Amino acid sequence: MSIKVVIIEDEEGAQIYLNELLQTISPKIEVLKICDDLPSGIIAIRKLKPDLVFLDIEMPKYKGLEIVNFFDIEEIDFSIIFTTAYDQYAIQAFKTPAIDYLLKPIDPEELESAIKRFYKRNPKIAMSPSYTDAKIAIPDGNSLQMVAINDILYLKAENTYTLLILTNGKSLITSRLLKNFEESLKNFNIFLRCHKSYIINTNYIESYGKSNGGFVSLSNKVEIPVSVEKTEELLSFFIKVVR
Repeated sequence: MSIKVVIIEDEEGAQIYLNELLQTISPKIEVLKICDDLPSGIIAIRKLKPDLVFLDIEMPKYKGLEIVNFFDIEEIDFSIIFTTAYDQYAIQAFKTPAIDYLLKPIDPEELESAIKRFYKRNPKIAMSPSYTDAKIAIPDGNSLQMVAINDILYLKAENTYTLLILTNGKSLITSRLLKNFEESLKNFNIFLRCHKSYIINTNYIESYGKSNGGFVSLSNKVEIPVSVEKTEELLSFFIKVVR
């Protein structure tokens, strides 16, 4: 299932840049309309019913933050990611139903993290039928074992082999390297290579601990280490409580 997007941005260069970035992040992102001011954006939202709105804050006539004046709270059934060149609006932005606040020029990695947050808040989109039914073929001697993507709890590197632990408690071992699985699973936003030896299904994370360098506890109570450089990416999967 695609993410239906409306972009509200008054600068043409920023419109083009954001649109191109979104297309490179995922083919599932469908930009329905690009609007250059808030009133035309409101019309597009009401007509096209997007899942996600990228909204510039500093625009002529109306600021993006004024979007809440055009809708009743129950009408805001779409997510908002604010974009702006000015960081002084951050506190105001998070008083709205925004899932993120991106500073221009938008960093591709920060944009990708924001999209992952969108998926976490909208599991029905992330877990569309084509997604939940997807299976991966695991080489097993002279045969292939078909494993549902969402049945994978985590994968662990074992020298030149990879061990797959499944949600039903079973395990499989295959001669493929962990990096091969990382490449095969890259289009499934629920997976994260959190450590040189592990790929985890973030849907099954129950807690994150900062001790011993950082680790996550999964639904089977197994603790998986998290590399320091992967901590921020891991936390981007989850909604943070604003101080």
